[in-house]
Amino acid sequence: MPRTVFDPLRRIDVPLTPEERVRQWFIGILAEVCAVPMQLMCSECAFKLSNKQYRADILLWDRNAKPLAVVECKRPDVKISAEVLDQAIRYNMALELRWIFLTNGDSTIVLHKTDGRFVPVKQLPSYEQMLSE
Repeated sequence: MPRTVFDPLRRIDVPLTPEERVRQWFIGILAEVCAVPMQLMCSECAFKLSNKQYRADILLWDRNAKPLAVVECKRPDVKISAEVLDQAIRYNMALELRWIFLTNGDSTIVLHKTDGRFVPVKQLPSYEQMLSE
């Protein structure tokens, strides 16, 4: 089993941890299933909120370079809990997102901001749907 994996977004080999395996799998889903252009995704993307540094697992941008969605990746043995959602909601405070994805590789939750609050969506949206909704 390889100890590193190539991250196409960072363009480097990174340690193949269980969380990294989930992150790389979901980058593939976003590119292949949702048709998100690779150049509009960033992994381990740093940003600040109230002078505190944060790092999003995956950040998606719209065509005007405005944050569109965040993906919070967890190891497969970590349940998608209220704490995981709270982490993504905190990111939204700084980034003003329209979409949140939470995944551990076994379970994926998609949330869309509607009327000022995030509501669950049953299917993965395409990139075009993310832009239009």
